[in-house]
Amino acid sequence: MSFKFRFWVCNFMFLSSFLGCSREDPRGFMPDSPRVRVTSEKQDSQTQALLQAVSVVDENTVWVSGHEGTYMLTLDGGLNWMSRTLTGGETLEFRDVEAFNARTAYLLSSGTGSLSKIYRTDDGGSSWRLQFNMDYPEGFLDCMAFWDENVGIAYGDAVEEELFILRTEDGGESWIRIGTSSLPKAQVGEGGFAASGTCAATEGDSRGWVATGNGEDARVLYTEDRGQTWQAAVTPVVGGSLAGLTTIAVLNQGEMLAMGGLIGNDTLRTDNVARSLDYGKTWDLAGTPEMLGPIYGSSRVPGMPTQTVFAVGPDGGDVSLDGGNTWIPVTRETYWAVGFASPQAGWLVGPDGRITRFSLRDDR
Repeated sequence: MSFKFRFWVCNFMFLSSFLGCSREDPRGFMPDSPRVRVTSEKQDSQTQALLQAVSVVDENTVWVSGHEGTYMLTLDGGLNWMSRTLTGGETLEFRDVEAFNARTAYLLSSGTGSLSKIYRTDDGGSSWRLQFNMDYPEGFLDCMAFWDENVGIAYGDAVEEELFILRTEDGGESWIRIGTSSLPKAQVGEGGFAASGTCAATEGDSRGWVATGNGEDARVLYTEDRGQTWQAAVTPVVGGSLAGLTTIAVLNQGEMLAMGGLIGNDTLRTDNVARSLDYGKTWDLAGTPEMLGPIYGSSRVPGMPTQTVFAVGPDGGDVSLDGGNTWIPVTRETYWAVGFASPQAGWLVGPDGRITRFSLRDDR
């Protein structure tokens, strides 16, 4: 089927309100679903690097990070992107970015040993201060999350058979490893997947979560005191080597989703979404997305009339309008990370510098 024909069919169905369509991805229509209308627009990232993380401050201000030391900023909703490479960091893989405004943001690079670093900028990316440099040869940072611009956590693979969580309360000037007496016992091989920078999440003044993988059980670590002490909860998502959780989406009133799957197996559909109704203390299976393979990243969509979550992975992106019970396919292009400021302003990022702005509308 030719591109033009598929594009015409997609838009015809879209106008007929039988399906929603992505204008840029003619494969990305949503069969048999009049429930949500989707529009999308490809944006010029000015890079070909693999982009792995996005931090959406508001509908205009968005930060993105990726491989080859790449970080990006837009102040106009993606009409124009400033793409830069960290001087001296051209080999770093920035798999997480956490931003608070147009000037202040953190970058986390992932890799074995000294390739794992944390930087901070307070001048919109013009300069960066190195705040943490991994000093364990086997250490590997995966993701970070913050309660505010001064207090946050960073999570990495277990070191010396103990869980590895860093905490800062001074804006990153010091990152202190949390002692083993304040952490659950690590599973053999337990770590994380530095897929989208969303394997850690925070909410409110004190709650936080970390999604783990590669252990016998896929677990969620949770804290209720700003990361000072932690407990663990087992989820029903598949565990084991190269399996487990990659991302956490915090909804509201204690409801949240933890997602992942079999990493590297992009052709199978598995039970890879778990839901909690009690702030992560207990977990049950939620619905299975339409897309094949694992989920890499996710985002709540604020401002929708229902509990709406967008999930992405190597097989594309799906949206759920009911807190993860059912899923609707949106696109079948590969994406690694997603973030939304509102239903009208969401960004998906992925390989070859891919950035797409999406908007959703509930048509039920």
